[in-house]
Amino acid sequence: MNRRDFLRSSAILAGVGAGAGALSACRTLRSDEEAPVRLDAAAFHASRRLVDTSFGRIASVERGKGPAALFLHGFPLNGFQWRGSLERLSRDRRCLAPDFMGLGYTEVSEQQDLSPQAQADMLAAFLDALSIRDVDLVANDSGGTIAQLFMVRHPGRVRTMLLTNCDVHENSPPPQMRNSIAAARAGTYDQKLARHLADRAYARSSSGIGGSAYVDPANFSDDAIDYYLAPLVSTPQRRAQLNRHLAAFEPNPLLAIEPALRRSRVSTRMLWGTADPLFPVIWADWLDRTLPQSRGVRRVEGGKLFWPEERPDLLAEEAQRLWTS
Repeated sequence: MNRRDFLRSSAILAGVGAGAGALSACRTLRSDEEAPVRLDAAAFHASRRLVDTSFGRIASVERGKGPAALFLHGFPLNGFQWRGSLERLSRDRRCLAPDFMGLGYTEVSEQQDLSPQAQADMLAAFLDALSIRDVDLVANDSGGTIAQLFMVRHPGRVRTMLLTNCDVHENSPPPQMRNSIAAARAGTYDQKLARHLADRAYARSSSGIGGSAYVDPANFSDDAIDYYLAPLVSTPQRRAQLNRHLAAFEPNPLLAIEPALRRSRVSTRMLWGTADPLFPVIWADWLDRTLPQSRGVRRVEGGKLFWPEERPDLLAEEAQRLWTS
């Protein structure tokens, strides 16, 4: 599958319906401020840089100055998932959206460990390379697995944590992912993503990512499909890494860290879509009971797995509240 031209300037849909206000600023600009640059596919592509670490060259997009905030994407997405949040929050934080190893545009060797634990350690090396000591974490989906592991494996490096629908405790990975993980182990999951690129109606159907993970399947736009999925099937090596990345989420890496979560002093807030069959709200409530410094759960009515991409306004509002609490 040939990549499309990522440098074209067609728009990316980033909100749920016309009322989402997805491309507007989240507060009134001062007279001495400039409006933020909209991060469509072309702008995001132009902003991407590769950061050298011992794990490989980590692709990342950065916006803003000040204390760092680290945005951890879901599967099989990349940092582009957070474009709307970066637009809104770059006035408050130095916002970084890296791509995990085996996904997006990050470059690693064929031998590189792609397990969630290795991903967490990669983030520490990534921050070290940028001379960043600690961060506010924002995470979604499998990125939430890695966020929890990072907090436990690298104590003192997390100021706050904002978790959206993601793996939690026994629900990691969720049972609905068993067939996909089996396909990844067999080396064939990449074929499903190649079908998304070839058949956009399928990509937005209930069997595809658009229909299953977005409230409005149209928000899984052609630009987003290309930007997320084209690099994953671009070469045999990338296809193999995609399969290894997914397969590495078994066995469950989160059961062992429950005692550490119960000792955590990190202020954490959960924002949870209520229409996500993979990660029911009961798991947000489990985190609320388990984390000593929980700041509670906000239910996002009707939200599916990738609601943070569709509702960056809500995500930014809650992030700002957590950071200033």
